[in-house]
Amino acid sequence: MKTIPTAIHDLVIVEPAVFGDERGFFVETWSAARFAEAGIEESFVQDNHSRSARGVLRGLHYQVNRPQGKLVRVAAGCVFDAVVDLRRSSPSFGKWVGVELSAENKRMLWVPPGLGHGFLTLADGTDFLYKCTDYYSPQDERSIRWDDPDIGIIWPVDGLTPRLSAKDQAGTSFADAELYA
Repeated sequence: MKTIPTAIHDLVIVEPAVFGDERGFFVETWSAARFAEAGIEESFVQDNHSRSARGVLRGLHYQVNRPQGKLVRVAAGCVFDAVVDLRRSSPSFGKWVGVELSAENKRMLWVPPGLGHGFLTLADGTDFLYKCTDYYSPQDERSIRWDDPDIGIIWPVDGLTPRLSAKDQAGTSFADAELYA
């Protein structure tokens, strides 16, 4: 397993070892011992799985009071995954990083607590999986607009009109968002 640092403090790309031949492949997607060796010593309490059509945009989501760390990956299809640092005390506060995660590249992304997270599906039938360090807490959930100009994420929409939930259409601006200390 290899970890690749990003421009956001503590956000890392994880490239697992993949063993494949003409029959298919094998990949270990979670090992507490291996991840601890890489500096990610987390306990996960909830696994989530979403399937989306091409052009679905989910996010930017986060939870106040009960922030979740997430280990995310794609089992089928492809996404552009976007993360923004919402921790005022962080050296990378307000910065964003975008990473392509796909069934083909088998990359994962460790998104520590205190970051906003979203993704745009680039293929039909995209299966997105994530392990969470805390339970979903609807009263703590917040959403920042995916296209907030103060953050300035460059989404690869190329002719797509992103398909958003009502919750994400009503997302707040970064300037008005409830953020972390």
